[in-house]
Amino acid sequence: MSATATRGDALRELETEVGVLIRRVRRVIGERARAVHPDLMPSSYLMLGYVREHGPLRASAMCAVFEIDKGAVSRQVQHLIDLGLVDRAPDPGDGRATLLSVSEEGARRLDDVAEERRELLAERLGEWPVEELEDFAASLRRYNDALSLPGDR
Repeated sequence: MSATATRGDALRELETEVGVLIRRVRRVIGERARAVHPDLMPSSYLMLGYVREHGPLRASAMCAVFEIDKGAVSRQVQHLIDLGLVDRAPDPGDGRATLLSVSEEGARRLDDVAEERRELLAERLGEWPVEELEDFAASLRRYNDALSLPGDR
């Protein structure tokens, strides 16, 4: 961007680059989903990661996070259970409810895919000094925080 660029120009450039990032992230999510299990849908992959990070939890807790209705969450959870990636157990606090957690197999597969992705990032970003990686991560965090809604993180 030149010295004569306006704030509007900079915001347009940011919007363009975020669009590129979103398209690449979508592609990567699909690749990661297939790497975890050939039949895993990308949207279910995101739920699997969320259950891993925040579980055990009720399926209803994911409705607000993913902004989808209970029926859609229920179908995706069943898909994860059918693939052996998520386990369901009674909620000790409410016998009528169930809690979801990532199965041992699901955790192993997620770990394997994450390790492969870190290796790819290390290779592709090998020329970046640690300070630049840290600065970029901090800028992304600041950007995400500026645009976040309550409960986004």
